[in-house]
Amino acid sequence: MKSKTQVLFIHGGMTFKNKKDYIHYLKTRDVSIEKKIRWAGDWIDKALGSQFYAIKPRMPQSDDAKYSDWKIAFERYIPLLKNGVILIGSSLGGIFLAKYLSEHKFPKKILSTYLVCPPFDNTTIGEDLVGGFKLKSDLSLLEKNTKNLYLLFSKDDDCVPVSHAEKYRNKLKNANIIIYKSKNGHFKIPTFPEIVKMIKDDVKKK
Repeated sequence: MKSKTQVLFIHGGMTFKNKKDYIHYLKTRDVSIEKKIRWAGDWIDKALGSQFYAIKPRMPQSDDAKYSDWKIAFERYIPLLKNGVILIGSSLGGIFLAKYLSEHKFPKKILSTYLVCPPFDNTTIGEDLVGGFKLKSDLSLLEKNTKNLYLLFSKDDDCVPVSHAEKYRNKLKNANIIIYKSKNGHFKIPTFPEIVKMIKDDVKKK
């Protein structure tokens, strides 16, 4: 039996300059008892199907994230990964992977890395990008670490401006940068068939 392709997914999160801002966010954020169906939840597991094995670590303190904590948590999973793994990072998870893979030679072969609406710097809308997630100026190792690299943005993103796509394009020679007309703002979508098709195509071509 052919072994399953691992897909490791790093979710998003938030960072705050100080405790006061964090407490304010906790007191004022929208709350709802409605069930949220998001593409990165059970949907992607089902859509990828039985040839894939989804791994979704819960990153520490995602509402007040620190890069140094996320790095420790992520590195615990690396020994469990096989060659040919696919990495997906969404939002803060996207810049986390961009930073980590541009600063460390990855010990396993990565078939593809997908960065979905990754911020590039602290010019996000309505949020501060702090907590140690700042990218270094040279991102070339990110491209060397992965056979295929995709960055996905939405023109109507109300958190990560689409101008961040251009900032990444200036640093990356071979990345596939895809800009969608609308993904309901910051990829708040219940299904994302395009990413599933790309992942399956990558595996067919490998």
